Amino acid sequence: MALVNEHFLKLPGSYLFSDIAKRVNSFKVTHPKANLISLGIGDVTRPLPPACVEAMRRAVDEMASADTFRGYGPEQGYPFLIEAIIKHDFASRGITLSPSEVFISDGAKSDTGNIGELLRWDNSMGITDPVYPVYADSNIMCGRSGVRNEDGSWNNITYFPCTAENGFIPEIPDHRVDLIYLCYPNNPTGTTLTRAQLKKWVDYALANDTLIVFDAAYEAYIREDDVPHSIYEIRGAKKVAIEIRSFSKTAGFTGVRCGYTVVPKEVTAATIDGERIPLNPLWNRRQCTKFNGTSYITQRGAEAVYTPEGQRQVKETIDYYMENARIMREGLSEAGFKVYGGVNAPYIWLKAPEGMNSWQFFDRLLYDMNVVGTPGVGFGPSGEGYLRLTAFGRREDCLEAMQRIRKRV
Repeated sequence: MALVNEHFLKLPGSYLFSDIAKRVNSFKVTHPKANLISLGIGDVTRPLPPACVEAMRRAVDEMASADTFRGYGPEQGYPFLIEAIIKHDFASRGITLSPSEVFISDGAKSDTGNIGELLRWDNSMGITDPVYPVYADSNIMCGRSGVRNEDGSWNNITYFPCTAENGFIPEIPDHRVDLIYLCYPNNPTGTTLTRAQLKKWVDYALANDTLIVFDAAYEAYIREDDVPHSIYEIRGAKKVAIEIRSFSKTAGFTGVRCGYTVVPKEVTAATIDGERIPLNPLWNRRQCTKFNGTSYITQRGAEAVYTPEGQRQVKETIDYYMENARIMREGLSEAGFKVYGGVNAPYIWLKAPEGMNSWQFFDRLLYDMNVVGTPGVGFGPSGEGYLRLTAFGRREDCLEAMQRIRKRV
């Protein structure tokens, strides 16, 4: 008889966004004429950059000819895309990487969830709170999180609360943690770390032999000079950090699927006997075993992001979303709400009115204003009393949503 992986049974009943969908669908059934505006789930609405579309069209034409057809590509990614990534995303910031340290994927979420396969199940781990659910859930699935406590936390996870009281800056732990996930610019709070603040985490990792998984999916939205785009801007980070990035929110690839992970050759983990093992060849073996590579057509589209036309078009899209963020941030502030984020990230972290929890605030926006957000408590205990809004909607929807909220508050 096949035995189930019982760690899957420890997961909460359903995924956060599934719960939201159920509530929204129920509302639609009882309010069929309501004009809903979704500012919740972080999908994009702007079309792909024309340069990427044209590059993919050319790639499709190549696939239609026997002379230029391509079958299986390299599991690590095509050199043309890897070289463009290194040149534009890292070398331009003074960071040196070799092509064998960059692995093209079908998106940041997959790699974020899979990277833990390189590590023993009994490593201790730490996450910021609130946090993107995949960090905790993927570790629950393999048993690394331990046992669930009565308050919904896990006994093998160290939580770093990010609250208004500490300026949403997580405190360095006072004990050793084996594996730490950091996401900056942050999803869901939209806040960032300065160079000096991120350096403290790198220094901690170097001193405590800790591995950092750094999710930089929103680095293209950074506006302020003192906010690092890559953890490798910090000296020593290549010894202790894996960085994951995505084209989803940068170039609208949510439906195309492309991202990449950087595993420096210097980063290592230990065997139980103390032998140091480089993680780069382990990740390469994992990819070669379980992944056939991102499609050629997709990678040609991603390569076009780095052309002069692609860079200009991507900037226009990001500027569009960040203007939405400004409209939302200012509109909500004028309505009397406490608002965070939206300066270096496309996320608004909105404080619920006094005496109202996250789901109550969600329901109020849904039923009174026909606006959909994401309850903050779904991102962790410290998210209780907040709502996440995204700037990925259409401009007219953002303006209409702010108008509705101002009228109803």
